[in-house]
Amino acid sequence: MDAKQIKQLEPMLNKYLRQFDDCFGRIEPTERLKAYVTGQLSDLQRKSIEPMADAAGLPPRNLQQFLSLHKWDEMHMLDTLEQIVASEHQHSCSIGIFDETGHGKKGDKTPGVQRQWCGNTGKKDNCVVTVHLNYTAANFHCLLDGELFLPKSWADDPLRCKAAGIPEQMAYRPKWQIAFELWERAVANGIRFEWVSADEGYGKVPEFLFKLDDRGQRYVVEVPAIFTGWLVKSSILHKEHHRKMGRKRRFPRLTAKSPSASSVKQLLLHSPVLRKIPWEKFHIKDTTKGPMVWEAKAARFYLKRDGLPTRAHWLIVARNVENPKEIKYFVSNATEGTPLEVLLHVGFSRWHVERCFEDEKSELGLSHFEVRNYKSLRRHLIITAVSHLFLAKVHQKWRGEKSGADGLPDSHSLFGTGSVFVANRPSAGKTFGTYSRNYYSNTAPYSPFSSLPYEEKTKAIA
Repeated sequence: MDAKQIKQLEPMLNKYLRQFDDCFGRIEPTERLKAYVTGQLSDLQRKSIEPMADAAGLPPRNLQQFLSLHKWDEMHMLDTLEQIVASEHQHSCSIGIFDETGHGKKGDKTPGVQRQWCGNTGKKDNCVVTVHLNYTAANFHCLLDGELFLPKSWADDPLRCKAAGIPEQMAYRPKWQIAFELWERAVANGIRFEWVSADEGYGKVPEFLFKLDDRGQRYVVEVPAIFTGWLVKSSILHKEHHRKMGRKRRFPRLTAKSPSASSVKQLLLHSPVLRKIPWEKFHIKDTTKGPMVWEAKAARFYLKRDGLPTRAHWLIVARNVENPKEIKYFVSNATEGTPLEVLLHVGFSRWHVERCFEDEKSELGLSHFEVRNYKSLRRHLIITAVSHLFLAKVHQKWRGEKSGADGLPDSHSLFGTGSVFVANRPSAGKTFGTYSRNYYSNTAPYSPFSSLPYEEKTKAIA
């Protein structure tokens, strides 16, 4: 960043923040917002209220009251942020990514704090956990929303919740349910996710996948090795063919000889369907240690819902070429003919949300909050997302878009940094499904990573 660009930042920031003016009824909180965002964008080592207030020449109490007491509409600010993303950052391969992050805290007064798993430290720790929704579109990414995970011990203690200003209607919800609420709010604000993805902590809950599927949302979600389903759809009885004495049976139901649902790990080891499908190698991304290459295969998969198989989904199995014991399982509701490259790209896109957490924690002080009430915490999360969106927009504007040969974006720029592409693949013109004619058809005549015009590539993944 040169001196000219640095001088441009203040008027750019002023113009950006004016989009949130109608969240405030008075001028004072508007000015406090600028002081807070400016503090987060500064080079302060600690971006809690006191050092940010000192840098702005304000008493710390002013910013404390801005978060906890001043009347302004933080939810309208969140809606405005998401509407900006919806109107200015649409993309034909937009991905929403769910994840949570931990914020280490001392004491027991911060809303939601307790000893629990903290992804930031990789162990059980005294921390607050927040659930987030990321938006990724090619080389652009930001955090749209974040909400406190309220542990059951807190939800069962109304006096403790009241002391922390937690609303009475805010009950314990599992993380997947919070994630789905974040998705619903974003969609209501006009954001279109072509895909969503999450790790196995969310994928282990079939109800989460069913809710996404019922809303018509395409997904590629990692599932644990114990996740169950069928590779061959079992027969279903819809009525009693021979009247029998005794208790009336429930229909529809599986036939008596139907096999039970099996774990995806057992299917990989023993199913003839998967064993007949050869592994194909894919270059996932480049790392400091060299290229990361995984091999993968996919087959039709039927989830278990109310004891019965669902419509056909996809089970994608990927294993690390350097460490074959490292295996990932993904489930997707993608349609027939969707290239395996696309599904792997979505499934391996979680690095975007991890990078957002890293940037917000190291650059914007996401975890530096020192508050004892829920409203202050919620407002801090929203303002940090506002600051991050500004940085993402500036980065996108100053970076510019690189073009491939003949002025067309190449296969990497279509999906963004870290995209999956074919590695040493003799059948690069085929889509997944070619090798198992009985279980899926090869309906897409090309891969989106082939040398096609950009418009054709976009059609392949839209």
